[in-house]
Amino acid sequence: MVQNKEKNRTEQLKAIRAELLAAKDSPLYHYRQTNHYYPVIGEGDHEATIMFVGEAPGKNEALTAKPFCGSAGRILDELLASINIDRRTVYVTNIVKDRPPDNRDPAPEEIAYYAPYLDRQIAIIQPKVIATLGRFAARYLLEHFNSPAWSETIGQLHGRPIAITADFGPLTILPLFHPAAAIYNQKLKATLLADFYQLAEYK
Repeated sequence: MVQNKEKNRTEQLKAIRAELLAAKDSPLYHYRQTNHYYPVIGEGDHEATIMFVGEAPGKNEALTAKPFCGSAGRILDELLASINIDRRTVYVTNIVKDRPPDNRDPAPEEIAYYAPYLDRQIAIIQPKVIATLGRFAARYLLEHFNSPAWSETIGQLHGRPIAITADFGPLTILPLFHPAAAIYNQKLKATLLADFYQLAEYK
């Protein structure tokens, strides 16, 4: 029974991947094709308790189809190690599944296009907590789940667990700074480490 449940989740996530690969109406499809990039769907345990949602893939991610595999990914790995969580036991994805040009911020129309795929991933995996990485993920998910906190800044939100209710049950949103912000700012890295400790109770 458990194996069938996992197989079902895997098949549903594979379907999302297939759809995105063929999504010629995507606002970033032409850019992806021109640069020989891949969509970055997500990676990790399909029954994860903890789900991480970032903003959009960078160049390394788009070349490999793996989320958070560059310098920001190394910081994410360090943060997970600090609370003794194996990355293979969580699920990591982004709102926008294709790389925006020049690593710019995701545009509103890109978030609007890709967000339904993220919604489906959340419904399939049914995590207990979603740690949002950066302001775009936090704003989208808090607004999506009708939390009044959606209008607050990431500086106000970071490290504050927010209880919401999903279709599959209770869910906690934990807004965090994006690991990329800590590459050149050690103060932010210390803040991330402190905020991350709250995830230990979900492992």
